[in-house]
Amino acid sequence: MNDGIEKFDLVIAGGGIVGATLACLLDELELRVALVEQRLPEEGELAFRGAELRFDARVSALNESSRQVLGDVGVWSGIRAARCCDYREMQVWDAEGTGSIHFSAAALGAESLGTIVENSIVLAELYERLRGQENLSIVSPFTSAALETGAGGEVVLVGESGRRLQAGLLVGADGGNSAVRRLAKISSAEWEYGQSALVTTVRTARSHELTAWQRFLETGPLAFLPLAAAEESEFRHSSIVWSTLPDEAEELVQMPDEQFRARLAAAIEHRLGDVEWSDRRYSFPLRQRHADSYVKDNIVLAGDAAHTIHPLAGQGVNLGVRDVAVLAEEIRAGLAAGRLLNDPVVLRRYERRRKIDNLGMMWAMEGLHRLFGAQPLPLRWLRNSGLNLVDRAAPLKNFLARRAIGV
Repeated sequence: MNDGIEKFDLVIAGGGIVGATLACLLDELELRVALVEQRLPEEGELAFRGAELRFDARVSALNESSRQVLGDVGVWSGIRAARCCDYREMQVWDAEGTGSIHFSAAALGAESLGTIVENSIVLAELYERLRGQENLSIVSPFTSAALETGAGGEVVLVGESGRRLQAGLLVGADGGNSAVRRLAKISSAEWEYGQSALVTTVRTARSHELTAWQRFLETGPLAFLPLAAAEESEFRHSSIVWSTLPDEAEELVQMPDEQFRARLAAAIEHRLGDVEWSDRRYSFPLRQRHADSYVKDNIVLAGDAAHTIHPLAGQGVNLGVRDVAVLAEEIRAGLAAGRLLNDPVVLRRYERRRKIDNLGMMWAMEGLHRLFGAQPLPLRWLRNSGLNLVDRAAPLKNFLARRAIGV
């Protein structure tokens, strides 16, 4: 402590999956690291409520690259021991025609296409791992309110409580509405999709068959993401992500449970039979955003603070985990070469490596969103023909699948 300032080498703003993973990746470095978060996950958030099996409404579809990173920091085995669901097939079809495409892990020589995991389980395992990390201080509750410059050019993150954290490098991993990005005055290109995503958990009459189901409706994609737990053997629970017009999303949130379940079963064409049970429903607006720069002086952005994309392919968390894996790699290489933690050469290498991948995925998702949102007959014919063509072109289909699953 000095003049009320707590001094660190590196401060991570944002204790979600991306920020907590970065903290784990910095474990073996001789750095003083602080991880700040508004609210830490509480014990018991993963508990079953009553006799009914319940799941967190917030889930992520982790690809092989993310699973490898989580394995490297020692938390993947704990996640698997809690609960998750490897899905082996993916079925996608267009509600406005006959186009469809089917992806199979077996065709790729892989065990699965990805793993659906509740975010709270990932966070619980990450924080269990972080509690024993000697070079880390977890600062919570903390709400970022201002940025200042220290006497030696360091960045000082000031909390609403007046607490001040000084660091040679500040990493903004604090989500799409990043306070760090805003306080650092880093501009971004962003636009609204004119859609909201409804999320919930359901139980269906038939098994999801370890398959991710996605139907493109006129108003947006509807996904059934498979869930599994040791307590059940029939695999009938799924996490729902339904992207639609804001008014319809609000209507779906407010309607009686039985009416919602009937509407949902019809929307997925009863592929899994009736929807027998549904949990509480939530909705949030969808927007795409990309920071003009990931780096400004001794501040760097990662995850949703740097880029947010449409959830239709479930790639948001995977991009963020890859961000911090690359950032940690560049930090290690820079320190080994005798460079400072905030050396522009180190930070710009991170930015160059990640922008290419992130922009490529963002534009791919934007293209899919526009293509499936288009209603003129020629475009409907084109996308249906395209889906069927890709489905029959095994090399192209497998290339796209490998890109998505991170291998």
